Amino acid sequence: MITMNFEQIKMYIHAFFSTKDVVPLISQTLEESLYYRIIFKITQEFKSKVININGTEDHVHILFNLNPVFNLSDFLRNVKGETSHWINHEELTDKKFAWQKSYFAYSVSERDLKKVSRYIDIQKEYHKQYSFLDECNFFLKNGGCN
Repeated sequence: MITMNFEQIKMYIHAFFSTKDVVPLISQTLEESLYYRIIFKITQEFKSKVININGTEDHVHILFNLNPVFNLSDFLRNVKGETSHWINHEELTDKKFAWQKSYFAYSVSERDLKKVSRYIDIQKEYHKQYSFLDECNFFLKNGGCN
């Protein structure tokens, strides 16, 4: 009998989403604790593995291996809802914090993990030249960061 576990099923996802109205609310002081909170939520509650996370003051990119027992839209809605609630409850921003309802999510082949991870690593440099809207349009046109 063959048994499968999560470690044998690989569903790599690159997801990114912005703050509501792309308002720059993620300060450098908030960034590290926010990423830690997202990683903790994904690994503990969803038993999924975060490969990389990074972003800018107005959006976050996450590369992860999604545990197949979870639905991606529920997964992201939960992560976004819990983190915005936490930020507001702890008063970590001067303004009310909210994520945009929409998100981008693409499957990533195992052979492209390093390339996508490098792209996530350079977010701050990338966005010195391109806006979040530019990035969204690029992804809509090209279907990923090829």
